[in-house]
Parts: sequence; structure tokens; C-alpha cells
Amino acid sequence: VQLQASGGGLVQAGDSLRVSCAASGRTFSSYVMAWFRQAPGKEREFVAGINWSGDKTYYADSVKGRFTISRDSAENTVYLQMNSLKPEDTAVYYCAARPYSSDILTTRRAYAYWGQGTQVTVSS
Repeated sequence: VQLQASGGGLVQAGDSLRVSCAASGRTFSSYVMAWFRQAPGKEREFVAGINWSGDKTYYADSVKGRFTISRDSAENTVYLQMNSLKPEDTAVYYCAARPYSSDILTTRRAYAYWGQGTQVTVSS
């Protein structure tokens, strides 16, 4: 499966931005999609995840209440709506897929497929 992330950009603190991840190629009957991010000099960290039916989501404490993950199954696309952005949200955002599962895990190694990343920069 191929994952294509898009929608990053440069915004000011307090602004909103939505990033997208389009999946193509082999499809799975059930899988979890997630967003991770990696800031310069830091480890890649989990941001949010959603199961394929869309009835289960999970967020990192740092983004809870500000970010919303959603999916459009018809378009095989997952979105991350980011509101009230802060400078500390600046990072490369990666989408990832964990096939044959409904468990939203937060570790990198749980995800078999990764997109190329999209840069989000929040200025103060």
C-alpha cells in the first residue's frame, strides 16, 4: 500500500491547518491509520490514530482537544485537522497504516506502512 501525505505549510500560532493522507494500492479489510510527527532533533512521536470503521480514535495528550483525526473510506483518505496550532507543533507529519488490526497503538514499530511526510511550521 502507498500512503501520500499532503497539506502541510507555514502558519501562525493560533491558526488551523488540515493535512491529508491518501492510501492507494492494496487495501485491507481492517486497519488502523495514524499520524506521527518528528521535530528536528527529536524522536518521531504518535499524534493521533483512528480505526478503519472510524468509531474509535486516540490522541496524544499534547494535541487532545486541538486536533481531530477523521477518515473518508470512499476516498481511502485520512485527515488530521489541527486547530489552535502552537510553535511546538512544528514538525514533519507522517501518516502510517497498521493492517489487519483494530488496535490503535502508539509505537512506530506497530505500523508497517508509512507516507513520505509533510512539513508543518508554526511561527510565533
